[in-house]
Amino acid sequence: MAEFGFNEHHQNEVINYMRFARSKRILRLKTIDSCFEELKDSRLVDETFTVDEVKEMLDGLQVVVRGEVEMELINTAHTNVLLLRQLFSQAEKFYLRLQSDISELENRELLEQVAEFEKTDFKTTDKINQETSKPKLAPLNEGGVSELLNKEISRLQEENDKLKSRLRTLESQAMSALDEKTRAERALKDLQKVQGEQQVAAQSQEISSLEDTVAALRVDYERSLSANAVSQKDLQENLIASKHELLRVQEQLSMAEKELEKKFQQTAAYRNMKEILTKKNEQIKDIRKRLQRYEPNE
Repeated sequence: MAEFGFNEHHQNEVINYMRFARSKRILRLKTIDSCFEELKDSRLVDETFTVDEVKEMLDGLQVVVRGEVEMELINTAHTNVLLLRQLFSQAEKFYLRLQSDISELENRELLEQVAEFEKTDFKTTDKINQETSKPKLAPLNEGGVSELLNKEISRLQEENDKLKSRLRTLESQAMSALDEKTRAERALKDLQKVQGEQQVAAQSQEISSLEDTVAALRVDYERSLSANAVSQKDLQENLIASKHELLRVQEQLSMAEKELEKKFQQTAAYRNMKEILTKKNEQIKDIRKRLQRYEPNE
């Protein structure tokens, strides 16, 4: 069967089917022969027959033979349908779509090749080679479509593993970026806290100094008032001037605080910390976008 492109396994399957078809054909021919024998034994007992009797016997024989032949043809068609069903079921397991060319079933050249095979090769291989259990269709050989499917499955699994590895890398980068952002924010808060404590300490010291000055002036004023009533007006003026000076100093202190805060914001440490936070925020946004591309549902 090399003309049909069959391998050894497929050739054995074809031989088994042809053996099955031949046994059914021989059985049906024996049935037809028995019809003729029955007619000979039951009707051909006289030496002479009329035309009507011969016609009646032939008509009856025609009905019987026609029924046997029709039954055999119907059974053959149904058997072929069951065989095709097995082939299609097996092909579906491997995600294959089989197609048939009905016109090839009447190709005289191919039919003659099949007949020649039945006369020669089939006779040489006509040995008892039937399995005790029900025969099943074997899967496709590894050299055919099955190998291509396995390669495709392996390629998809490898690509899936690469995507999973890439996803794990992106997740690790995202976690690292979040950790760095958290550390940077904590460092910035600590720096601001230290700067704020230093400013509060300096302000408290200046206020205490001013309060001491005012208290000293007030003591001097009271002492001078009790010692010399004449200089009371001068002392009051000095007190008022001292109060004005206190307000002016407090205003200068407020301006100094604002200037100090402005200078702190212009320091290299503050700018570097702000740039680091800005970069980390951009990295986190970029990683989130990339994660959304790989896992849109999440």
